[in-house]
Amino acid sequence: MNYRHLLVSLAATLLGSCVTSPTGRSQLMMVPDSQMNQMGLTAFNDMRKQGKFVDAPRERAYATCVANALIAVLPAPWNTQSWEVQIIGDDSANAFALPGGRIGVNKGMFKVATDQDQLATVLGHELSHVVARHGAERVSDNMATQAAVAAGTIYAGSRGTNAGYAAAALGLGAEVGILLPFSRTQESEADTLGQRYMAQAGFDPRAAVTLWDKMGAQGGSKPPAFLSTHPSSGNRAQALNQQAQQLLPVYQQARSHGRAPDCRL
Repeated sequence: MNYRHLLVSLAATLLGSCVTSPTGRSQLMMVPDSQMNQMGLTAFNDMRKQGKFVDAPRERAYATCVANALIAVLPAPWNTQSWEVQIIGDDSANAFALPGGRIGVNKGMFKVATDQDQLATVLGHELSHVVARHGAERVSDNMATQAAVAAGTIYAGSRGTNAGYAAAALGLGAEVGILLPFSRTQESEADTLGQRYMAQAGFDPRAAVTLWDKMGAQGGSKPPAFLSTHPSSGNRAQALNQQAQQLLPVYQQARSHGRAPDCRL
């Protein structure tokens, strides 16, 4: 296939694979949900086989309580999906949700997210990655980037340019210009959706500000905000605080309608 035909094929594929995220953002989606679900289940089962999960019934019941309250307000089909929560024997503050209905929470997260509202911030954020199909979007972005690099390499070869040099240059440009900004966008979108879901579930949205302030205070070497896959902690707290005020009526209405989670460790 020559360069022109490759570009035409790539453009046709991209144009036929655009969808809209829950916040109205345009997304490239080249991977079906069924494939992502299988990938999520496979990854989770691999962790199980590797002995990553620990017997922590109190923590697991607590995290499941918070997760179930959030799942109840997710859009279909995620609100009717069967979800499993496991605790991971890792002291770092981390958690994840996977396509296919699987959630993992590190033991270290409970030292930072010290009440149900703060844990709902974390799990709401992670569940939002699944609802917004961020995993499939990242896979699709990588597929499109690799195709574009291949096309550029072919073109460079046809013009007498060193193909290896061109591939390296295009790869760096693609990473800084496409993949990382999308990752930051995905993280911000998960913040927005997660805070919305926690308010609808009856968790205090103001806890999101507290939680991310505590996460930011964990210290350690951090990359520059421009090359980070997460928004800077200051920008993140400001955005979360603004949205928390807007979501207070939603939270209060949820509580008045009986959505009042009582999850305790």
